Amino acid sequence: MALGGAATWSLTARAQQPVIGFLCSGSAEAFAPLVAAFRDGLNDTGYVDGRNVTIEFAWAEGRYDKLSSMAADLVRRDVAVILAAGGAVAGLAAKAATSTVPIVIATGDDPVKYGLVDSLIRPTGNITGVTTFMDVLEAKRVEIVIEITPTAILAVLINPHNPNAEAETRAAQEAAQQSGRELRVLTASDEREIDAAFGALAEQAGTALTIGTDTFFYSRPGKLVGLAAQYAIPTVYFHRSFGLAGGLITYGATLTNELRLAGQYSGRILAGEKPNSLPVLQPSKFELVVNMKTAKALNLTIPATLLVRADEVIE
Repeated sequence: MALGGAATWSLTARAQQPVIGFLCSGSAEAFAPLVAAFRDGLNDTGYVDGRNVTIEFAWAEGRYDKLSSMAADLVRRDVAVILAAGGAVAGLAAKAATSTVPIVIATGDDPVKYGLVDSLIRPTGNITGVTTFMDVLEAKRVEIVIEITPTAILAVLINPHNPNAEAETRAAQEAAQQSGRELRVLTASDEREIDAAFGALAEQAGTALTIGTDTFFYSRPGKLVGLAAQYAIPTVYFHRSFGLAGGLITYGATLTNELRLAGQYSGRILAGEKPNSLPVLQPSKFELVVNMKTAKALNLTIPATLLVRADEVIE
């Protein structure tokens, strides 16, 4: 009887745990380190997944058209908080699904520009979170490409289904024009189109590339780095995971710290704080990573001025 009562109590307690819906435009494999950081943030506020809170995951795996139905499903499950990760596209899907369930965004896009909040300092409604502003760094990545390949033909790869596609394309074009260079814009939203884009670049010798900020791309570092190596195309990426996979240069936010902060915000909301009392947080640090092994394979000399600025040099 005692054992039976304990088992019943355990099941009841679990059923009464608050549930966080983790809505993500990417894949579970790619986001594993970020999920760990999110859990760490929850732990900081006293919430432990499986003990006093449950996380329900919804992975779009780069299929952005699936996010709306996934967000609606999480709302139907009566989740206490929705964590929307992987760009403005996830946050917009969550916002369209509910105006009452608290939403914590973890995005690389400007949440004001995309209509997620009306103010970073004083967000109104049911949304707050963390932004890395990674999309506005595209111009800087083009400048880095120009610095390492001053005579190369410039190109950028963009996912046209991402809300930030137009803004990133415009930023890249403006940066290229300021140096008197033209920019070739290629688009891809699936692996076949990625293959086609790199194949097109390989037909024109002396091309250098930047990869636009996108969760679908983030989930495929091996694919993108492998094709850049196969066709010997100097490429600058937006996250250090590409550098660890063999990418030449990366410049962008860490993301792990941002997901930990999103976890802390989620825990604070579970404890009773309101989203509109929590300002949207911004990153304080961006990482520049240079992979010298890849530079040597491409027969590139990395300027000393760039190496001095690097946060990490992979030998």
